Amino acid sequence: MTAFSPLLADLFDIAAPSSAMDAALQHAIDIKTKPPGSLGALERVAHQIGRIQQSATPDLARPAMLVFAGDHGIVCAGVSPYPQAVTAQMVHNFLRGGAAINVFCRTHGIELSVVNAGVAADFPSHASLVDIPVARGTQNFLDAPAMTHEQLETALAAGAARVVAHASRGTRMIGFGEMGIGNTSSAACLMQRLTGLPLAACVGRGTGVDDAGLAHKTATLERALAAHPVSAERRGGPDPLETLATFGGFEIAMMTGAYLAAAKLGLVIVVDGFISTSALLVAARVSPSVLDYCVFAHASDETGHRAMLDVLGATPLLQLGLRLGEGTGAALAMPLIQAAAAFLREMATFEGAGVSEREAESQ
Repeated sequence: MTAFSPLLADLFDIAAPSSAMDAALQHAIDIKTKPPGSLGALERVAHQIGRIQQSATPDLARPAMLVFAGDHGIVCAGVSPYPQAVTAQMVHNFLRGGAAINVFCRTHGIELSVVNAGVAADFPSHASLVDIPVARGTQNFLDAPAMTHEQLETALAAGAARVVAHASRGTRMIGFGEMGIGNTSSAACLMQRLTGLPLAACVGRGTGVDDAGLAHKTATLERALAAHPVSAERRGGPDPLETLATFGGFEIAMMTGAYLAAAKLGLVIVVDGFISTSALLVAARVSPSVLDYCVFAHASDETGHRAMLDVLGATPLLQLGLRLGEGTGAALAMPLIQAAAAFLREMATFEGAGVSEREAESQ
């Protein structure tokens, strides 16, 4: 892997949660006043949260959502039906409180921060805005790597720092969203290069390209991948962070650093859709244990997301046909995840409630 500062190198070293409490957690779940397994996926999630926190009384205090925004040079190649200016316009919408992610976060009491990771615009100061752009958009990766090594390191460190800031204020559950016209193209290239799946299985309609637009997008990304071949001397597959620097966006890179930091700090991470999962794919190639801290919110309707979930061995909580991004699927799943933690923490046991358990089956 490319050399990084000692601070970032430490971030890449993530330990899996201990399994020491697994039997006790399963027992705590099984003795609640319910038939075994009757809370379905919530029982799996409760066990995972208990393992992450090493507690049978888990606490998901101060849930937070970070939406990272950035522009992409590849947009000038016509891969999106929307102009690049829409990224900045949507950031303004976030700051006014008018987007879907604002509504869902308000509804469920989720702390929302909008991070300008690299939008090609300026923004006025705002209480919900973290204005830390690496640059005003990435390079067009048809012509050159999207970002330099220095820019990548800056983005990774900045994303990690945002998570540290939230954890220091008591956040125990965090989700990540994104905004960036052209970022499904970045995500598709990251997915293809890191999984080896055919590009056609990775490229979708994004913000809604028609059939001709999809064909053009696919052909453009084929050219981009061919322009940045993996070295024949590289063993063990492509370097994930070099791949991120080549095809990623600043918002995707900051999100990658945020995933690693959240796992390092033992937070429960709620994973959103296609672009957010592409950042996690990079993080998981850097440190596979990051996946132990992740609850997957939903399966997006964007082409490639279900295949990426399969690669990661992930089981999503929701199947709602979403493909908006912004962290919306993660925000919708957070109340379910809180409910899983709450039943483990608060639900009565058979003995405590004076309820008879079912009789043991005869041998």
